[in-house]
Amino acid sequence: MAGLYAHIPFCTSRCIYCAFCSSTKLNLRKKYVDALLKEYALRKSYLGGEKIETIYLGGGTPSVLNTSDLARLLDAFSKDADAEEITVECNPDDISRNFAKELAAMGVNRVSTGIQTFSPERLRFLRRRHTAEQAIAAVGFLREAGIENISIDLMFGFPGQTVNEWLCDVKKAVELAPEHISAYCLSIEPGTPLHAMLVRGELNEADDESCREMYYLLSDIVATKTFEHYEISNFCRPGFRAKHNSGYWHGARYLGLGAAAHSYDGRSRQWNTSNIEAYIDSIERGLLPFEREVLSADERYNDLITTALRTSDGIALDNDFYGRDYLLSQARPLLARGLLEVIDNRLRLTREALFTSDSVLAELVKV
Repeated sequence: MAGLYAHIPFCTSRCIYCAFCSSTKLNLRKKYVDALLKEYALRKSYLGGEKIETIYLGGGTPSVLNTSDLARLLDAFSKDADAEEITVECNPDDISRNFAKELAAMGVNRVSTGIQTFSPERLRFLRRRHTAEQAIAAVGFLREAGIENISIDLMFGFPGQTVNEWLCDVKKAVELAPEHISAYCLSIEPGTPLHAMLVRGELNEADDESCREMYYLLSDIVATKTFEHYEISNFCRPGFRAKHNSGYWHGARYLGLGAAAHSYDGRSRQWNTSNIEAYIDSIERGLLPFEREVLSADERYNDLITTALRTSDGIALDNDFYGRDYLLSQARPLLARGLLEVIDNRLRLTREALFTSDSVLAELVKV
């Protein structure tokens, strides 16, 4: 399978934790959509004729686009695709009853919405625009419109957050009966307002032990509701794994369109400039503003380690690319410490290793 990703880097306002490529210059939206369509026309051959099976509009906030522009993008992409999954990321406050119906009419069959928390205080702290009531209503509107694959994002590890407060968020999320939940520990990135607050001493980071407890609490609760913990930060009901993101984790090719978007053709990576106005200007002149890196065998191996091992499927040990003996020799200390296991001839992280996965994977990569 191959995937197509289009980055929509616009937001009405920016959250205090956001370090992604995004802008509040909404006046650029129309020119940007025109540029996306032109870039797509210029790069259709990138995937070598491989059929596109997933389409994903991410951000930023794709739902701040006019529905006519969303329709233009999805219509153009769908003509050359046989897409089983078409995902659009949406802010809860953008999802009205009519907007949900229009998404469904465009062929969107999966919506990912960034709820983050149901706490009014924490929503204000993050500078999120929506309320808990709007988030709950948004899921209802999507259901009414016939969208049967809804993913919600949650966040934990807020300064001062208690385990019981997180438990309330988890229970409310489960009550909405989504097909998919993504959960991320709040990360304080340099250059963000949140980081500036930390430097000024206005907040303290959540301690690792509390965050660990919150992470496994979520995993245990959703497991009782038949959710599968299929990737470090992702949980789904049977049959509802995110196909597009699973492509990233399992080495599928993908075409990335838009400012800061990345692409992968199996041999090399390339990425567009993150300057939105420079991206528009370059595309208008018929030039592709990207850098490219051809991957060495070691880099491809490292990619495999840091993506496939994130999943519950893990890595097949009978793959000729890296060699069973080599991989097992590297994994032996981690197997002995109970951080890796071999099940059905596949190497995978143990439950114990999930929360500290970055440090575990770092021991396997070639340097």
